[in-house]
Amino acid sequence: MGIYQNLLDIAAAKGAGYLVLIDPDKWSEEAIVSFVHRINQSGADGILVGGSLNTQGLWDRKIFKIKEMAKLPVILFPGTLSQISEHADALLFLSLISGRNPQFLIADQVHAAPLVKHIGIEPISTAYLLVESGKPTTAEFMSGTRPIPRTKPDIAMAHALAAEYLGFKLIYLEAGSGAEFPVPVEMVKAVTSATHIPVVVGGGIRTPETARLLVEAGARFIITGNILESIRDPELLRAFVQAVHIHEA
Repeated sequence: MGIYQNLLDIAAAKGAGYLVLIDPDKWSEEAIVSFVHRINQSGADGILVGGSLNTQGLWDRKIFKIKEMAKLPVILFPGTLSQISEHADALLFLSLISGRNPQFLIADQVHAAPLVKHIGIEPISTAYLLVESGKPTTAEFMSGTRPIPRTKPDIAMAHALAAEYLGFKLIYLEAGSGAEFPVPVEMVKAVTSATHIPVVVGGGIRTPETARLLVEAGARFIITGNILESIRDPELLRAFVQAVHIHEA
């Protein structure tokens, strides 16, 4: 069974899935080992690996370490071509459809496609929508695109419908790393009520209560990263799992 089908089965069984984002730039190799062990024990459904930069040049080595330790699917969330690695189970094959920068709409994807085929990991086509989060984020700056205004759920809905009609498998609503505010619940409701493919929500989610509200609004996958970097508490990790898995609460 492929990773995408596994994700669909998780969402169907648990109401929603919870994925933990690891940015290798922000963790030492020793800390990664400890963190992945905690994720394995938490009840989370998978590990995303990604970030907007690759400042240390150690991505492949750290991804190998994550995959070696993980008892869960490891899915790449690449910010650049240099973050694609064979040491993973799948990758989100992203197109930044909320922007109009051709590099992130199609150019990088054309360069990446032969590499993805060669290394043999599963691509999951994902429509990536940046949402205004209260302050500029790294993803916004690096992509050179403007996010969707957080007060305009109709714009997000129109983009999401276009993504579904174009054949994407996931819609990713992203407030951005270190966002001041998460994606608004009203925007998630607008997108999920108009589309039929799973919606992923990440960025600015600091509490299990916020995660639960987003799931109740229709999100099928919740991603957290920054909050677990700053508060390295296993109990918080488990609290997110319990909040997201609404059929197991």
